[in-house]
Amino acid sequence: MNTAIYAHRGASRIAPENTMPAFKLAKKIGADGIETDVQLTKDQIPVLIHDESLNRTTNGTGFIYQYTYEELKKLDAGSWFATKYKGTQIVSLEEFLKWIKDTKLNLNLELKNNIVDYSDIEYIVQEQLQHFNMGTRTVISSFNPNSIRRYNDFFPESDTALLLSKRVKDPLARVREVGANGLHTKYSVLTRRLVKDCHKNDLPLRIYTVNRPLRLMRCYKLNCNGIFTDVPHSAIEYQELYKHKYKQT
Repeated sequence: MNTAIYAHRGASRIAPENTMPAFKLAKKIGADGIETDVQLTKDQIPVLIHDESLNRTTNGTGFIYQYTYEELKKLDAGSWFATKYKGTQIVSLEEFLKWIKDTKLNLNLELKNNIVDYSDIEYIVQEQLQHFNMGTRTVISSFNPNSIRRYNDFFPESDTALLLSKRVKDPLARVREVGANGLHTKYSVLTRRLVKDCHKNDLPLRIYTVNRPLRLMRCYKLNCNGIFTDVPHSAIEYQELYKHKYKQT
């Protein structure tokens, strides 16, 4: 198995996370896919940003849902990372999909609705995915089990994954309970037994956030279906090293 490498919030170690520069760098580096986060503005426009608050990654303050999309576009989402990215804007899902549809990249969209329960986010996101014919290349993930359950009820043809940040007694039962067909876990949750159980049940297992060389190599050795990494350039380098070491093609 060739473990898929997803650039976590784009190439977020070398460009401001969840921005077009980070996404374009991930493509240039050669990542297999991009992971990004979706939230809704005051006027129900899906935008790509991780935190519910604007404070960390923009020059704004307050929460995403307090602003319209036009107001958010005026903010600087790049200077916090480096001065050369001054003026970088928050990206709408629509703008991002217009770009990614013409690439070979796969996509993981995390619905950031475990703290703010955005009304109708599942419908709004799915409508845009269908409009840009990205449904078959996209995995929808969330920590919110109710959201995953809704997504599967409304759009049973969709590819969904439940996110888990800690070990639970029966993770596969949690996945089945919400109707997901994938499991995304924190690296600290990863065990050989979990990989074996997921493979036995044809359940894709993807691990976040994997940056350190030894952790990358362990994921490759265990044949995880995918990893989410801030350093796709390093992940690709170590994957090639692993393949060479074990003569994989």
